[in-house]
Amino acid sequence: MTLLHDMPKIVSVNSRSARDGMNTAATLSLVEWLTGDECHALDEASLVAGLGRRLQALGLPVDRLSLHLTTLHPEFVGRTFAWAPGEPVEIHDREHGTRLAFANTPLLKAQGMREPLIVGPGDSPYGPWQHIDIFSGRGLVQLMIAPLCNADGPISTAVFGTHRPGGFTPVEQEVLERILPALRNTCELRVLRQCELSLLDTYIGPMTASRILAGHIRRGEIESMEAALLLCDLRGFTELSNRLAGATVLGLLNAYFDKVVPAISREGGEVLKFMGDAVLAFFPGIDAAGACNAALSAAKTILDEVDGFQYDGIGIKVGIALHYGEVSYGNVGSGNRLDFTLIGPDVNVVSRIQSVCSERGEALLLSDAFYRQAEIKDAASIGSHRLKGFAEPMELFTLIR
Repeated sequence: MTLLHDMPKIVSVNSRSARDGMNTAATLSLVEWLTGDECHALDEASLVAGLGRRLQALGLPVDRLSLHLTTLHPEFVGRTFAWAPGEPVEIHDREHGTRLAFANTPLLKAQGMREPLIVGPGDSPYGPWQHIDIFSGRGLVQLMIAPLCNADGPISTAVFGTHRPGGFTPVEQEVLERILPALRNTCELRVLRQCELSLLDTYIGPMTASRILAGHIRRGEIESMEAALLLCDLRGFTELSNRLAGATVLGLLNAYFDKVVPAISREGGEVLKFMGDAVLAFFPGIDAAGACNAALSAAKTILDEVDGFQYDGIGIKVGIALHYGEVSYGNVGSGNRLDFTLIGPDVNVVSRIQSVCSERGEALLLSDAFYRQAEIKDAASIGSHRLKGFAEPMELFTLIR
């Protein structure tokens, strides 16, 4: 195994014909493609496929090309895109724990050294690589591993593999080295774009993220919308948090959220806030019945999920309030510290209904407006209740389960 930067540069007169044989104009054309509009519009899978085909057209014996793009995501450390001639592009999401599978391999060594490596099939001080899923069983005899080093942030990697005995020639290695700056730049744009989207989706939700990316970021920029509202509260959380260790409380909360959030997302809802142990979500819809039915389906799933569930021997119960109404959705805050939120009387209504859930020990309560919009047949009235801050009492309903 050798470091690429230790290899002599091909600059002598005697090597000029070899370089000409690799078609310098075609190499420059490939660099232009990597930096041009056509490539900019491609997704990552199309990028790696297009690059692989162009390298082969240039005469390089690239039989396996992979991009290992590192990102910032709560579940994944990155994503691998792997191409081979005549095959669909493989896409592998790399969870944080899977990084151990790459430990003591040349891929991580090259990233740590921030220098390209040439590795053959034999044992080396940099560790094996044939066991890695995208290289296993493919008969590759050599890899050129090239870290794509940005000014800061995580380092991604491009790997070029070949079947050809003897591997890449020095001239071919030089051609690959020449395209690396352009490849790094186009990959960095994609990584930054993905980081931006994943962080926004993670912390504020996809609908709010799309509004921010569309430029709706000024304080006071508010729109009115009708939506079904869901407020789910964990029963007895204060007592639990007072008697349990902090790590146990955190684990319990996360286990509880794992039951609630996916149920909301699957029905097209968006979690707006985690308020301690409570979850506030909204379901915007083309029609009121559709939004309410989606919210009701999510609520039923949550109740089914928590029924009988235990975390570390601790069972949980929830109370869910559902309401339909008009809300104001947009930016509030001060200066450059803003927050997207829902405000309005109907947001207050769903909160007050949740209080009735707690007082009566009901698992699910629906407002009269929600009941009428969803056209529910398996519901029963629990009578009219005065909600704090509202003059008129409101009839509430529960499902007959």
